[in-house]
Amino acid sequence: MVFTVGHMHRASSSLILVGLLIGSAQADSCRRPLYLTFDVGNMRHAEHIATVLEREQVHATFFLANNLTTRGDRALDESWSSYWRKLSAQGHVFGNHTWSHYYARKDENAHVTVYDRNGTAHSLTQAQYCGELNKVDSAFKRLTGTALAPIWRAPGGRTTPATLRWAGECGYPKHVGWSQAGLVGDELPSDRYPNDVLVQRAIDRLRPGDIILMHLGVRSRQQPLAESLEPMIRGLKAKGFCFQPVKTGVDHG
Repeated sequence: MVFTVGHMHRASSSLILVGLLIGSAQADSCRRPLYLTFDVGNMRHAEHIATVLEREQVHATFFLANNLTTRGDRALDESWSSYWRKLSAQGHVFGNHTWSHYYARKDENAHVTVYDRNGTAHSLTQAQYCGELNKVDSAFKRLTGTALAPIWRAPGGRTTPATLRWAGECGYPKHVGWSQAGLVGDELPSDRYPNDVLVQRAIDRLRPGDIILMHLGVRSRQQPLAESLEPMIRGLKAKGFCFQPVKTGVDHG
């Protein structure tokens, strides 16, 4: 099964083919699948989201970076080990979101220019870019005893030809974006986009096979959409949708 996903959010690169491999038993029981994915963000709502997923028996995919959290630590510090171990034991899938969460801008002379959250430019070689990915996998192995799946999501969805090639050469051949309808809006201002509006919009617009993008915590929203994750999931289930984690697999034309 192949999904073509556009880089909708602050991204200009071409469409990406995402391979999704689902076991036959799961496919038989999930005929209208959605793929719920979370980037780490600031982890403010991480515990609440985990509780909702467990209660609703939904498996999701998490893309990990070493972001600063609202607790003052970082998402891949030892202080988060029990959180990631529990999610791993529950059968969720984990992909790579790069260590420093740099936004790729352009390729130039065997380097890629990237920008950090403060707008400062950095120039990375292939070895340095692979190091950004490898550090996440090493930290996750240290915290949970398991490796990441060979999937990744570039921060902001921003890729370049070199970053896609380099990621594949250092163990991450599948870049996972999101669907247009899957950009549910947890970063939008809540005064203009209240939770009930975003939840209903997601229920109305999502279609089987869509990849949903949310965050474990965002700074830019007063009324967190995570607080309405459960009614969103229940509303989608009521329409006959089911949830699958993203998994790597071969592309089928």
